[in-house]
Amino acid sequence: MYFPVSGIEVQPAIPLVVAFFVSFFTSMGGVSGAFLLLPFQVSVLGFVSPAVSPTNLIFNIVAIPSGVYRYIREGRMAWPLTWVIIIGTLPGVLIGAIFRIKYLPDPKAFKLFVGCVLLYIGVRMLYELVHKKGVGKEKLEAMEEKFKQRVAQMRQQQKAKVAAGLPANAVVKTVSASIGRIEYEFYGETYAFNTWVLLLLTFIVGIVGGTYGIGGGAIIAPFLITFYSLPVYTIAGSALMGTFLTSIVGVGIYTIIAPMYAHTGLAIAPDWKLGILFGLGGFAGMYCGARAQKFVPGKVIRCILGLLITFLALRYVLQYFY
Repeated sequence: MYFPVSGIEVQPAIPLVVAFFVSFFTSMGGVSGAFLLLPFQVSVLGFVSPAVSPTNLIFNIVAIPSGVYRYIREGRMAWPLTWVIIIGTLPGVLIGAIFRIKYLPDPKAFKLFVGCVLLYIGVRMLYELVHKKGVGKEKLEAMEEKFKQRVAQMRQQQKAKVAAGLPANAVVKTVSASIGRIEYEFYGETYAFNTWVLLLLTFIVGIVGGTYGIGGGAIIAPFLITFYSLPVYTIAGSALMGTFLTSIVGVGIYTIIAPMYAHTGLAIAPDWKLGILFGLGGFAGMYCGARAQKFVPGKVIRCILGLLITFLALRYVLQYFY
């Protein structure tokens, strides 16, 4: 099948299958999988113009609602955290889109930029897995162990069919939410963070996400896990929701400014057909991943994300020099 906007030809089943498997694993950690699909489009399919970024964002728009639905249904959506992510990242997406078109139209320079960003995140995640324990890490691991034991009990009681209605203390409860500090409870443990610091972080993430075409979830989710020691079971839905809304804005921005750069000959407007095709595969994969998340230990999820991000980052950085 030929896609005229991106200028590539590929069997429709390939984007569907690739997006399904990528989204299944990454959605468990609050990441849509767009950060892996973009290099697949660039390196495998040969889609190298700036239009690949908004096309990747279309994947997010189509795929993410199924995962968010599961997290909301299971009571594991930290809404105050969600709104901080959204408010912080939206302005950054606009800056990122302009930055991508103006300063990184060359695929080689773009790959170096992406590689450096992801390398720091991946190495940090893997380092945290083997680093000596601190109070935050011990608290996180204790909660994850309790959560895992409870899920195992429920599987036995319900013959491996875990219902959406988790026990009362295994859902996210907002303790307090103010301009300066947000605090919530999950499975008997309390977690808190500074609102202003996270807003600044998410603004920066929005710039990077808008540039890369990933919405920011691949950056914000690992950061919340490693720096704030927030349990992956509580941040996944929030990160995905933030990615979903920022992706809508990002696609709109790229579409609006595309005519302004028509004279350059660069393809900037998204390839809707290809983006939707990836999105349909991701829709199914994300729903299954969000549903299966409770069965997977938090440490395993963090390890999978860390290894995927580090591998991709090293590949991009090395490609710049060779």
